Amino acid sequence: MISGDALLVAIFVVATVNTCRYISTLRSLLVVMRDCDPLLYQQVDGRGFFSSQGNVSKQIRLFHYIRSQQYKKHHDPLFMAKCMKVRKLFVLASTFMITFFVAIFAVAFLGL
Repeated sequence: MISGDALLVAIFVVATVNTCRYISTLRSLLVVMRDCDPLLYQQVDGRGFFSSQGNVSKQIRLFHYIRSQQYKKHHDPLFMAKCMKVRKLFVLASTFMITFFVAIFAVAFLGL
């Protein structure tokens, strides 16, 4: 039987890798966005997106843009593909993070 610590480490590694993939894809989306849709790039604070002075309300605007799938009306197929990939990786990374926290609970309190 697998130990609880090994389970936590495995889920943590997978969650970390998927979160890194998500952030990397988000960065490449911002680069593509700067070229194909400069107005949207300014609206989501593309230059300062990952800086400490980033405007959170503008970052949330990008989240809602991708969540509501408004990118499907865009003219650039590369931009649409990047948005779909960011959306899928966000769901995947979020799922693994939730799974990790549930596993911490299971190991700590249920003794698995």
